[in-house]
Amino acid sequence: MDAPDGDSRRLLKSASRAFYLSIRALPSGIRAPVGTAYLLARTADTIADSRAVPPAEREARLAEFRAAIVGGGGDGLAPLPCLAGSRAVPPDERDLLASAPSVLRSVDALPTADRRLVRAIAAELCDGVAFDLARFPPAESGELGSLESAEELERYARMVAGCAGAFWTDVTMAHTPALRRWDRDAQAALGIEFGKALQMVNVLRDVPADLRAGRCYLPLSWLREIGLSPRDLLDAANSRRARPALAAGIRVALRQFEAAEAYLLSTPRRCPRLRIAAALPLLMGLATLDALARNPDWLNPAERTRVSRRWVYRTLAKSAALAPSNAAMRAWIRRLRERLAESAARDAAPPP
Repeated sequence: MDAPDGDSRRLLKSASRAFYLSIRALPSGIRAPVGTAYLLARTADTIADSRAVPPAEREARLAEFRAAIVGGGGDGLAPLPCLAGSRAVPPDERDLLASAPSVLRSVDALPTADRRLVRAIAAELCDGVAFDLARFPPAESGELGSLESAEELERYARMVAGCAGAFWTDVTMAHTPALRRWDRDAQAALGIEFGKALQMVNVLRDVPADLRAGRCYLPLSWLREIGLSPRDLLDAANSRRARPALAAGIRVALRQFEAAEAYLLSTPRRCPRLRIAAALPLLMGLATLDALARNPDWLNPAERTRVSRRWVYRTLAKSAALAPSNAAMRAWIRRLRERLAESAARDAAPPP
């Protein structure tokens, strides 16, 4: 299978248009395993986040889904289509859950090496989602759980996203002769940091929504330094007081994006599709952080920070033009990172 089929393409577009564009930029032989792995990961997330069933049942459905990934075949997954019938689940998520058996069957259609990689990464990502379920109280409980330290946040990001960077390395190396001279372990380590950087963007962007789902990923250690608690972040009026915590997260992400830049620039220039596919999430992540840094009301759930669709398509076109040049890509990324570093430094101290 050279590329995701029509149904998978539709699901990918619905789940994440930006990531869909990155997948479309990939060489054809790599699109199917990457796209299938992404759909499996999003399905696991959707199972865990569904309020249509009690938390214990979510854990059971997630375990069944993981077992089906590892064991192969999706015909025994009746609980997921049944869950998909709940009106408590948004339409796009219902569609994803209802399609889970067919996505699992598409894993079986992959070449043997790809099938092994996809099953391994999807099972690992399911474990990360299961950690989330166990670590935080359900949203309907009214309670609010939090991570304790920056170290725990980094471990969490590694578990739920960093591993995808190693998968990306393995699957692209398997399909691209030009990458056979890569030091796999060194490149996978950069890929892990790349994945963690993208997860840090998600963490910082989604603070308002996550808080209302009972989860605070901003470490308690950061909040204590500025005299705030996780519950204080539910009040958008505290956006200014909480900016040092946002700045701390941006600094962590900037360090991780250094590795992401190294990953991109180490991809041979004769592999423009791979470079474009890596450049788009990198640039989009930095631009999202920049928008957050400039948003004075970043804790307001009604003000979800995101880059525009127009920006995404413009950046995709510019990436295609500049991807063959390390100097041009390095200068573009440097401008974004320097502006972010200035913002983080300005917001590092608590406001008077």
